[in-house]
Amino acid sequence: MEAGGKPTKLMKTRECTDEEIESQVKGLESLQGGSFAAAFLVGCGERAIAPLRSFLVNGRPRGIYQPRQLAVETLAELGATDVLLEYLENPVPIKDAVVRMGEDAVRSTAARELGRWPREEVFGCLMRFGSNHLLPGVIETLGKFRRLDTLPYFLWALGDGVCRSYAEDAIRALGEAARPVLVEAVNAPEPSADEENASSIQRRRRILRILADLKITANEWGRLRNLLAANDPDMAVTTCRIALDFAPEPDKWTAVHRLIEMLPHADWFLRTEARTALVGHYDIAQEPIQKEIERRIQVDGNAQALDVVLRLLVNLRSQAVETGFAKR
Repeated sequence: MEAGGKPTKLMKTRECTDEEIESQVKGLESLQGGSFAAAFLVGCGERAIAPLRSFLVNGRPRGIYQPRQLAVETLAELGATDVLLEYLENPVPIKDAVVRMGEDAVRSTAARELGRWPREEVFGCLMRFGSNHLLPGVIETLGKFRRLDTLPYFLWALGDGVCRSYAEDAIRALGEAARPVLVEAVNAPEPSADEENASSIQRRRRILRILADLKITANEWGRLRNLLAANDPDMAVTTCRIALDFAPEPDKWTAVHRLIEMLPHADWFLRTEARTALVGHYDIAQEPIQKEIERRIQVDGNAQALDVVLRLLVNLRSQAVETGFAKR
């Protein structure tokens, strides 16, 4: 393979007969001998492309998808981008869920292999294919282009459990240029604020976490301020973290009070994030934390012993004193 992802002309180790090539294409079906067959076909050079194309494009998808996946990888080694593009441009509808899942793995591999050739025709094919398919390989390859017109696809993928991490990586790679679109998207629950579905909640959670690692402008913070009151603990805590880093002073105070308010409703991970944020801004958090500690120690001893929030705040205060954040 030459620099820049252009395939080199493959050297044939020896002349292969048509019968041998056909036999080795069938040999891809062997889960044990498939790798040997693939290596043999690569050694046969361009003459292996047509039989492999027939195997992939005309072959029947099945639940055992590894042979077709191996055919895709072999075609990629042979530089047969036109076959991989043809395969993705003509997806076959599959009713059986198991077969469809297997074929999606093959399609994802084809999309990932096409990432070797970051050309406009590859981008166009994957954008068209991706309009109806959420697959990790499509996201990975489109992410390599670092184009803003891929953002709607990545935002859609953020709501998918399998594709979420790939989409987040792709969005982060876009950097600051993605920020205005993300601010708009995080304020767009689907289908509505009152009936938001689980996928939309997950999407907005991840968007906020991406925004927390970017530099938010004053105008953008104005679009995010309303999320301090979000009912979802994850969104509320992350918005508070953003506020403590980028918001004006009054909103920082609101964020501190909101973080303390959300502690009983947060899981261990969110409590850890909230604690880190409060310690890092203890100059404004000290007084509200002290008041909350005093309020909680007014209850009877048994309740105090079970109060994990009280223990967290007391430990947080001790940490702030030890590290020099607390006022003496």
